[in-house]
Formats: sequence, C-alpha cells, structure tokens
Amino acid sequence: MHHLRSAAVLGCSLLGGVAWTGVALAESLGVIQVESTTIDDRFESKRGEPSNVSTISGEKVDQSHVENLQQVLQAVPGITSEFTSGGNLKIHIRGVENQRYMGEKPGVAVVIDGVPVFERTGAVNIDLDNIESIKVIKGGASYLFGDDALSGAVIITTKRGAKLAGYRLETEVGSFDYRKYLARAGYADDGMNAHLQVSRRESDGYWYQSDYMAEYADGKMQWYLDESSDLTFGFEASNRNKDSHGSVEGVTQAALDPQSYEGRDYARMFDVALGKYYLTYARDVSDNDNLLLNAYQFNDHTKFVSAPQNYTSTGVPVTDVDAYTNGNDYKQIQRGIKSEYRSAGESLAWMAAVDLRDNSYRNYSEYLVDFKTSPSPMSPVKYAGTVTSDNKTLERVQAMYGELRFRPADRLTTTINGRYDHIALDYEDYLNLMQIDKSFNVNSWRLGGNYALKDNADIYANASTGFRAPSIEQLFAGTISPTGNTASNPDLRPEQSLNLELGLRGTGTVGGVGWDYDVAVFQLERNDYIMSSVGQYSIPATGEQAQYQNIGGMRSRGLEFSLRSDESRDVWMTVAYTYLRSEFTDYKNFMLLLGNRYRTYNADCSTLNPLTQYCLQPMDLTGNVIPRTPEHHLNTSLNYRPAPGWTLSGEVDAYTDYFADETNFIRISSRAVFNVLARYEHRFGGNNRAAYFLRVDNLFNEYYYNTARGSSDGASPGTGDVPDGVFNNEDISLVVNPGRVLTAGVSLQF
Repeated sequence: MHHLRSAAVLGCSLLGGVAWTGVALAESLGVIQVESTTIDDRFESKRGEPSNVSTISGEKVDQSHVENLQQVLQAVPGITSEFTSGGNLKIHIRGVENQRYMGEKPGVAVVIDGVPVFERTGAVNIDLDNIESIKVIKGGASYLFGDDALSGAVIITTKRGAKLAGYRLETEVGSFDYRKYLARAGYADDGMNAHLQVSRRESDGYWYQSDYMAEYADGKMQWYLDESSDLTFGFEASNRNKDSHGSVEGVTQAALDPQSYEGRDYARMFDVALGKYYLTYARDVSDNDNLLLNAYQFNDHTKFVSAPQNYTSTGVPVTDVDAYTNGNDYKQIQRGIKSEYRSAGESLAWMAAVDLRDNSYRNYSEYLVDFKTSPSPMSPVKYAGTVTSDNKTLERVQAMYGELRFRPADRLTTTINGRYDHIALDYEDYLNLMQIDKSFNVNSWRLGGNYALKDNADIYANASTGFRAPSIEQLFAGTISPTGNTASNPDLRPEQSLNLELGLRGTGTVGGVGWDYDVAVFQLERNDYIMSSVGQYSIPATGEQAQYQNIGGMRSRGLEFSLRSDESRDVWMTVAYTYLRSEFTDYKNFMLLLGNRYRTYNADCSTLNPLTQYCLQPMDLTGNVIPRTPEHHLNTSLNYRPAPGWTLSGEVDAYTDYFADETNFIRISSRAVFNVLARYEHRFGGNNRAAYFLRVDNLFNEYYYNTARGSSDGASPGTGDVPDGVFNNEDISLVVNPGRVLTAGVSLQF
C-alpha cells in the first residue's frame, strides 16, 4: 500500500500520456459524452468514467423494504455511515470526518435533484419512498460540487416519469410499533407526466423516549415542451419529530440499561421542518449538444433542546431526564441557480457550467430554566429567558466548473475537470451588534483516464481534490465570544484533500453466469485540516485559550471491491468489500481531560482529585487510527426465486473491530449481522399488482453498538456517576442496537 501514490500517479500519466505516441486510431468507440452533472442523472454511464462510482436504483431501494438509508448504503464499498434513530444518517466516505460526531459537516456533498442539501444537525434525512437512483462518487469531488466534497458526493434523484402513472397504496408494520402509510397518484400523456405522493413513518422506538414521526408530501411534474426540451418542477415538504438517540454512558450502563431509561442525550426533542423546491429546464440543442438550467430552494427549520441540567439555581443536583437548559431555534435557506452546457463528439466532449448560491443561516438559542453549572457557591446563576446566541450568516458562492473529455488514442479516454469557487461570508450578531465578513477563492480539479482493455473491461485512474472553507465560528470565535476560551484566527485557509485512485471494472461470464465487477485501490490525503489547538472536543487550561488552526493531518488507504451476478437469473448474489486504513498523520496537541471539567483546574494530573478537580494530559496522537473506521467491511447477499413471483434474500453485513476514540484506548468488538427478506408479487386484473413482504433484520439477535464515541473522562453508572480520573470504556457514549427487528407490509398498484 505504501507505493499507492506512485502507482496512481503513474496510472494517470499512462492513461493521459499514451495518447501522444502517434498511434493512429484503429477503430472508433463511438461518440464521447460528458456524463458528469450536478443537476440530473439522465447522462448516467460508467463507460469512460475515470473515478470509482457506485449506483443504486430506486427499484432496488423499494424492493429492499428498509427503514433507513443506512441499510442500503452499507452495500456500497467505502461508505462508513453513522445511523442513530428516526432516519437520521450522517454519511462518511473513506474514513474522512469519522473522528467527529457532533453537528459538523460530513465531508461529503449530498445533492438531491440538483439541490445541495446540508441540514443543521450535520445528518441528512431522505424520503426512502421517493428515490429514483442513488449515485456515490468516491474521492475528492469538489471539482463538481464545491465546498465540503472532501471525500466524495452522494447524488440522489427522486422518482419521476410516465411509469408512475396510476395509483399506489402501501402499508407496513413492524417491531416497536413501527408503522408506514403511503399513497401515490400519477398521470401521464403525450404532453406531460406528474405524480403526487404522501407518506408517514412513525415508531415508538426501541430506546426510551426514542419515538419519531416523519410526514412527507412530494411530487414532480414534467412537461414536454417540444421534441427536444422539457421542464420539470419538483417539491418535497416534510415534518419530522424525533426525541432521544438512545445514548447511554459506558459499557456497564449499556449492559444494564440498553434502552437508555437512565440515559441523557446531549440533544433531544428535535422538531424539523424541511422544504425542497426546484425547477429544471432541459433542451437538446442538437444531436450532440444539451443545455440544463436548474433553480432551487431548500428550507430547514430545526428546533431542539440541548445540555442536560445538572444543578438547580441553588446548586441541588438534578436527576430528571427531561430537564434541559438550552432551547435552540435554527433556520436556514439554501437557494441557487445552476446551468450546464455540454457537447459530445467523436474525439472530444466538453461541459461548461455556472453555479450561483445564496444561503442564509439564522441561529437563536436561550436558556430554558434557572440553573448553575456547578454546585459551588461561586458558580453564577443562569436565568431562564437569557438569550445566548442570536446571529445570522450569509454565504454567497459564485462558481464556474467544467469538464473536458477527449480520446487521444485508440480505446483511451482522458478526462480533465476544473472548478473555481468564490465564497463570501457575511456574519451579523444581533446580541453584540457586530458585523464580520470574509471571503475565499478556491480551485479544485480532477485528472483521470479510462482505457478499454477490451470491449467488456476498463482500467481507470484519477487524481482529484476536495476542499472545505472555514466557518465563521472557526475564523472569529474570540470576536463573537470575547469572554470565551477560544481565540479568533482570521488567517485560516480552506482545507484540502487529494485523492489518488487506480481501478478495474468490467463484465464477464463464469460458469455460464454473467458478472459485473469493480475493484479500486486508493489513497486520500488531507493535510493542514482545521482543528482546535487543544484537540477535538477538549478544552484549554484555566486562563488559557484554544484556537482553530490548520494543523491536522490524516490519510486513508484502502481497497474497494464489488461483484454482482446476473440478476435476471433465479439465483444471484452481490459482494461489497472494503479494506480501509485511516490514520492521523499530524495530531500533536491533544489534551485528554480527566476529572470533573466543571470544577478547579489542576496542572498536575498525578495529584488529581477527580471529584473536585480536572487536569489536561497532553498527548501526541500522530499515527493513531481514526475512530469508527473498521479495517475490513464485508456486505454480501444471496437471492433466490423459488417460484414465479417469489424472491428470497439473505444478507450478511460484517466488519472488524474499531476504536471508539482518538486516543485508541477503547476498542469496540467486531460484529456480523444476518438479515433476511421474503417477497411475493402477483398481477391481477390486467396490469394491477400486489406485493407482500416480510423482513427480519439482525436475525440472530446479535448484541452490538450502533455508535460508540468518546473523548474524555466522565461520570457514568460504571464509575458511580462521578468522574474517576481515568478515561476508559465507562466514559464513552454508546447506542445499543435494538436486536432482532421484524417488518411486514403490503402494496397495491393499479
């Protein structure tokens, strides 16, 4: 693996440079097209693509009958998603940002119908019943998508087309009083097609107070303006209510109280209203030229409570699990216009595009109760109604991007991408009456090639980049909060990532069975990324200040392999395997907090009284493995049609052990989970269809943790509910998997 960088660079050089040997073209491989797009999936094709790309059809999602998107994405090599409850999912690719677990951005661009989607929680909520396709691009993808595409992009297209004409009804029930209801009506004629769908998912949840409800109303209308152009309007409105994540503190509480009756999540009672609206115009200017125009708006209004109350205003301990101190109200609007023009040809194809964004983020929070953070008589009282934050950030992006694809030699296609982003941030604080602004100019690129070894096998290679611009909070923390413990750093630079990749994809026949395969080796380097000078989620010593700086470094190396047999046969299978080695290459200043963070600072950890003091133990974490990145991950399925209309499927999802923390003190055991699905479908009355299914997840009731994370000493049942001055597996936050889960349902289409 240590030769991966040179191998990938050599691969790109060979694929891009063989062209100039003067060898005449012996044959034509057809018209070259630019399939890359940030707007639509109508150009989908892997042939000639220089990057590792995975695609999942909406039909596959529908037939899987899953409750959350994580159950679908676990079959994609390279994905390391984090699922909590209620459909919340944070998507990571190739280990990037796995060390962070609060509300940070995921390092992956998520785009739905051309709309870049970022929710305030850092997670993404997607209507599983409204997916036409999912495309996953791995490696730095800012050359197309701009900010935060450090490790790739997930592009989701919602349902559309004349095939949705008619009516559809669905209902599902399952464990923990899970229920789903769906109704859809569609219409199509020679001039247009349209559909409207409403659905509701709800569950009491396995964990205490983990009930959730999600209501969706979505639809799409497509008008065929003439033989060469169409206009599409789409929308999705949703309301989601979700309570506890089900977190517990330490392995003792996880064993004794897996449903978190005594647990206290840091944030709860989420009330989220989302709205997505877009209009896309497409025109085939000629047989080889196409124009796409897209305008969109995405609204996110999120309310929740945070920071459990530990003490009353008189210093009396609080044990009520519903007592919280902070009320948060966030509103954000993301709107923009994009345009792409592409042209195809026998030896050259190109795309030129513009991306204009105008985003606003409004943050408001206040205290809900009178309280103190410490029982000490010196601790000041915080009063209910006190506004703690009231600010607004405007983000304006002006970007140009493009792609050049050409065939300089027989069977060789070379691809060059470039993007330029101008990002302007304007911050206004309504409490401190201040205004701050900052802007960045960032270039991103990809250089790749695809060589057709034969008609059914391609070798591909690429080098690509990603970036993330600093946030206002990172740039001006000390200016925004002058009495806080974090200093400003207006000189922060955008983070950068470089991905190198070499792969082989193709089709073949073995034993009379057709197979598709794709295998790639990669290295993703992220240098000088932004982190706190005292380490992730730590604090500085009393009287000192931390600062966000470009000081972090990480590297991911690995192999991704996928294999799929012919799904038209009575028996078929899929295999998805990931080898991943993610580690910190620069992490010199981590301060491990031991003891009671709310009490007195002691500079000497050897004399620490953990009940009344805290200390900071300096550590160099360079070379440590990034948390929550298993070295091996295997997902495989076997499917069988025993009789007309019947499909039986079995799935195994397994990964090896991983670390729950950056210090690599705490290792979480490996696990293997078996899932089974039975489906029966039949037609009646002409083209009417009925389908029934039964799905069992975690068939053998395997005990494991959905999430495991921690960064400092704390108080938990395993330590007598007081800090003990030691950081171990009693200090990590855990979410226990609910075990065996059954879901059954029926659908009618007519």
